[in-house]
Amino acid sequence: MLDTETHNGWIQFIEFIQNRCTSAEFENWIAPIKFVRASVEEVVLEVPNIFVQEYLLDNFKEALAHFLPLKHTGEPAIVFQVTEQKRENASGMNAEPEPEEAPAPQFEVKLNRTYTFENFIEGPSNQFVKSAAVGVAARPGKSYNPLFIHGGVGLGKTHLLHSIGHYVLEHHKKSRVQVITTEQFINDIVDSLRNKSIDKLKRFYRSLDVLLVDDIQFLQNRLNFEEEFCNTFESLINQNKQIVITCDKAPTSLKLSERLIARMEWGLVAHMGVPDLETRVAIIKHKSESRGFNIPNQIAFFIAEHIYNNVRQIEGAINRLCAHSRLMSHDLTQEIVEKILSEMFQISSNKKVSVENILQSVAAIFEVRVSELKGESRHKEIALARQVAMYLAKELIDDSLMKIAAGFGGKTHSTLLHAWKKISDQVQINEPLRRQVQMVRRNIES
Repeated sequence: MLDTETHNGWIQFIEFIQNRCTSAEFENWIAPIKFVRASVEEVVLEVPNIFVQEYLLDNFKEALAHFLPLKHTGEPAIVFQVTEQKRENASGMNAEPEPEEAPAPQFEVKLNRTYTFENFIEGPSNQFVKSAAVGVAARPGKSYNPLFIHGGVGLGKTHLLHSIGHYVLEHHKKSRVQVITTEQFINDIVDSLRNKSIDKLKRFYRSLDVLLVDDIQFLQNRLNFEEEFCNTFESLINQNKQIVITCDKAPTSLKLSERLIARMEWGLVAHMGVPDLETRVAIIKHKSESRGFNIPNQIAFFIAEHIYNNVRQIEGAINRLCAHSRLMSHDLTQEIVEKILSEMFQISSNKKVSVENILQSVAAIFEVRVSELKGESRHKEIALARQVAMYLAKELIDDSLMKIAAGFGGKTHSTLLHAWKKISDQVQINEPLRRQVQMVRRNIES
């Protein structure tokens, strides 16, 4: 028997959601849901597939709880009827012939034409990753498979992914290549389910020679899509087809199934770090010159010292300077650059600085491990980085020298004083070191 109050609750929920999501989102995910019946205890909904059910519960469970009856657990009391399952159960005796499948969507390879190996600026932080990417592009399926590239936002992961695609298409002309974001992969599945062409979609992906997937982290908490990706992954790997994946974190840090994480770690996991000062200067020079705009070395160094989180920010800064220079016809000076880009520069905060903050920042900039900074190694690079960390600790932490020194693996206060004096002298005469120390300091204070 229909419970009017529960039915009205569902109608109110639809009206509530329609005002809080885009029209495309509503049409794709909410409109296909059909109200079947309702009672005081529950509401029965018909959904076209399990993905729509999952989307509704993942994104609107809290809102549903305000409009519909609840189970004793506090969950919305909804019973789902999946159209696909009903159709499967009904197939057999006296089954109606299936309607002819809609044509599968056409999949074109959308590569950014500027993202090539030739345009990728190489430095210590990305040299290994680029070498691995070139190796994969030269011998797809035979070098490192899968290749998993991870690192922060805007460091060039997508650039390398598209570079592999360009190289393969140019040098392995018969290879079938596809580059996609994880969001596109999910949308492809949803569209194919709606068009009843999911089998054609599966055949398409599993017939590729090279699959390039960007931002795999967006597959987290989407179990059914993850399962489909994992099946595609295994099918391609078993055929010795190449897979390259990018992500903002390492596989073990992802909230994905152990099965998929283990498969992503089969091949080579490569980390892309923050580019060092010289690499950032080279990026600034290259990107400005490609726009027909010359930035003097001194200005390039000034920008690189103040913008170092990612390459995308650097590119945005160059675009601003190019526009300003063309509109105002002024020669660039440090004062003008600072005025134009000031909001992009890192601003110091009043947060409390600890030895651990300093160690992590120094380790990132000098490309050593925190454990090495706390250790006894006298290797030249590690010893210098340790002395820089001690120098900054004395400069930035208002505490006793003994307590600060203890944070460096039990070093003595005299060791810390010696390091402070040495770096204090060196930054007066050693310009590259002074820039590195400034960069670490800004990173700590940001």
